[in-house]
Amino acid sequence: MKLSKPRVEPIPETQWSDTVKQSLREIKVGQGEVPNIFKTLAHHPDLMKRWLVFGNHVLFKSTVPARERELVILRIGWLCEAEYEWAQHVRIGKQAGLTDDEVHRIKIGPTAKGWNEQDTLLLKATDELHKDACISDATWQGLSKSYNTQQLMDIVFAVGQYNLVSMALNTLGVQLDAGLTTSFENT
Repeated sequence: MKLSKPRVEPIPETQWSDTVKQSLREIKVGQGEVPNIFKTLAHHPDLMKRWLVFGNHVLFKSTVPARERELVILRIGWLCEAEYEWAQHVRIGKQAGLTDDEVHRIKIGPTAKGWNEQDTLLLKATDELHKDACISDATWQGLSKSYNTQQLMDIVFAVGQYNLVSMALNTLGVQLDAGLTTSFENT
C-alpha cells in the first residue's frame, strides 16, 4: 500500500447520512459488507452518488466482455500501483475468466509471452493511455478489427475510470477490506 493508514477514515455504517444509505443500499445487499472505498467516499455523498452512476456503467453495463474489461482494469491498477484496486479486481477478474497465470502476466504487460493478439492490443492500449493519454493509431487500428465504436469507447473509459479510482485510492489511503489479500509484489 502506498499509505499504511487512511488519510480519510472510512465512515462506519452507523454514521452514514440518508443519502449515503440510499446510495449504498444495493451494494450492501449484493456484497453484504460494504467495501472500504465506498465507506471512504461516504465523506462526500453527492460525489459518491454521481460517481456510482458512471462506475456502474463501466463495471456492469460496458459493451466490452467482462474478462477483457478486467484485463485493462487490472493493468491500469498495476501501472498506478493501486494495491487496493489490484486486490479487488484480481477477485473480480478471476470470476470473469482470467486465470492465475494471466493475472501474473498482466503485471508484465503486453510483452509477456502467452497473450493472444487481442489481449496484447488491450494491454498496449492501456499502457499507451497511461503513458501518453492517447491510444496510438496502430493499436487503435488493431483493436478496431475486434471492437466496434462503442466498445472502443468503453475500453478508453474503463482505463480512465480506473486510473481515476487508483489515484483516489492511493491518495486517500483506502486500506484493503477484511479477507482481501494481494499479490502486488513485482514480477
